[in-house]
Amino acid sequence: MTLLSIVFSNVIFAVESSDSEIESNLLVITSRQTVDNDSHIGNIDNISSEEIARVKHNHIQELLIRVPGVNLQRGNGQESLPAIRSPVLTGAGACGGFLLAEDDIPLRAAGFCNVNSLFEAHTEQAENIEVIRGPGSAYYGSNAIHGFVNVLTPGVPEEKQVLFGLEVGSYDFQRFKGSYANANQGFNFHITLDQDGGYRDESGLEQQKLSSRHLYSSQDFTIETGLTLTNLNQETAGFIVGKDSYRDSLVARSNLNPEAFRDANSARLWSKFKFQLRADNYFLFTPYFRNSQMEFKQHFLPGKPIEENGQNSLGFQSALYLSGNNDVEYSFGLDAETTNSFLKQTQDLATTGSAFLQATIPEGKHYDYEVDAIMLAPFIHLHWQLSESWDLTAGIRYEKMTYDYNNLMLDGRTREDGTTCGFGGCRYSRPSDSEDSFSNLSPKIGLSYQLANDWLLFTNLTRGFRAPQATELYRLQREQIITDLESVEIDSYEIGLRAANFEVVYYEMKKTNAIFRDSDFFTISDGETEYKGLEARFEYQVTDRFNISVNASLAEHRYLSDQLLSGININGNFIDTAPKHFGNIQFNWKLLSDIDLELEWLHQGSYFMDAENAHKYPGHELVNLRASKVLSSQWRIFGRINNLLDKKYAERADYTFFTEERYFPGRPLTIFLGVQWQQ
Repeated sequence: MTLLSIVFSNVIFAVESSDSEIESNLLVITSRQTVDNDSHIGNIDNISSEEIARVKHNHIQELLIRVPGVNLQRGNGQESLPAIRSPVLTGAGACGGFLLAEDDIPLRAAGFCNVNSLFEAHTEQAENIEVIRGPGSAYYGSNAIHGFVNVLTPGVPEEKQVLFGLEVGSYDFQRFKGSYANANQGFNFHITLDQDGGYRDESGLEQQKLSSRHLYSSQDFTIETGLTLTNLNQETAGFIVGKDSYRDSLVARSNLNPEAFRDANSARLWSKFKFQLRADNYFLFTPYFRNSQMEFKQHFLPGKPIEENGQNSLGFQSALYLSGNNDVEYSFGLDAETTNSFLKQTQDLATTGSAFLQATIPEGKHYDYEVDAIMLAPFIHLHWQLSESWDLTAGIRYEKMTYDYNNLMLDGRTREDGTTCGFGGCRYSRPSDSEDSFSNLSPKIGLSYQLANDWLLFTNLTRGFRAPQATELYRLQREQIITDLESVEIDSYEIGLRAANFEVVYYEMKKTNAIFRDSDFFTISDGETEYKGLEARFEYQVTDRFNISVNASLAEHRYLSDQLLSGININGNFIDTAPKHFGNIQFNWKLLSDIDLELEWLHQGSYFMDAENAHKYPGHELVNLRASKVLSSQWRIFGRINNLLDKKYAERADYTFFTEERYFPGRPLTIFLGVQWQQ
């Protein structure tokens, strides 16, 4: 397949220092062009290159949990489960609640989300990470329900830059980072190589990431091209089982699934074309190519089958930006994408356990299918400055998603060879070939009022949506031979107050047609849930050398539809894995002109581990310490201690009828040291 180049919005970064940092008030996530955060109508967080460099995260969770409303949970290795104004969503297709992107290009094709896909972004050397909490604007469609994360790789700087970094840490952690940029050549190159032996038995990983940019510009025409390649080879440790088992150090280090693994690679190539028409009018066109492949053992399922999946995508984003009379700016465009995908599930050994499991889950191939998909989405967006103080934004997006599914095995719930399973049939059901289409409208309207002293009051009404994911439609179980799913929709209202170093936002959201698997293992879409919360961000410069940053979230998420689990109707219950409160505080000191310290306190509130609200994780508190010292104009040393107080805690806790309490244990005290040379 021919690789295409892409262009995107006006992501030509403003470089203001030798470190090539973006101004913290410049955004691209809102409209695919660089805009001023001070005038943006809606909530948004911007993690700068300075903060990314300070945290030096081993896992993206360490960075994103500094954003109000974001409660990413860390799995084993590089795995993660996102939560943005939501509980941690699990199950096939649940990852469709979040739009995860790099350079404004979604990491996965629409309809083919992966809950762990943030490890496919080069976050370790990102120049900026932007987060919208709640549904996105009309520029973004399916999956931008609960939130949107956009990782921005570094643009080409104005002068030559070279950087090398080495880092070592506990449990055989090693990292190499290298960067090269030359403005005369219009080129940059970034590479990150990681190795981690793993805290738990047989849980090491190796990871490689590369990203590059090329920039060409003339008076009325700009082309910026980017490439990202990633590869992950991971040994995976599963849950530990037993009430409070994470408190036992020997159990916490154990691995009940030493055979588990995850191998994944991805490639994205894009070019951004900007055509300047006249004055402030211009046209942006962004073609792109995207490929991803993954193979992993599903150690969490009976029989521990291996899944193989992959996607190839070609698409483009386009928008025409026009400035009209009477302080009106508007844009309209078309996004399109075509995807070829496959999925296989194969079990090598016989199933162990009960007679029922052995009889209904056979060896051999369970699924083998291909899906071709087409997405088309026209949109229009308006920004109207009503007066010196009042601003209005409005937009609407129509999106049509079409799947063409081809089952490469026998239809139904038989074994691979067509023989029947005991107890009425095999667990896994394969629907016959079909074509399925979903159409959705996503409107948004926002209003802001500029108060005195640069305070901004804003409010938004938004509808977000996501089409059913391919795995929800075609990866069926038991008697179900066809789904009758509808697109998930969420209606969101928020009101907020923002200044340069302060923001507080209240939101309410209601989701309809929520897709879940019922007690009969049928995939259905008649669930309803509601989400309410208050988020706050505050930064205060106490002295020239000392400042405090606070991020806090209060939330209440509930089930609204009838569903019986263990004989209990969960309507009105709190949604599991959804703490009512969480947040963090960072204390930053500049002890001397060449020494910086950061002390970080993290709070995770208690939460129910099951939908019946019968089991609860008590929550935890963690303390991290980071330091760096400048040795010369080129050399810097740094270090950090995670879990400084050596707290015993769980990164994730849940409860199932079959396993009871189970946990991903958190790492104990870990130490990292590194050195960096930059010119």
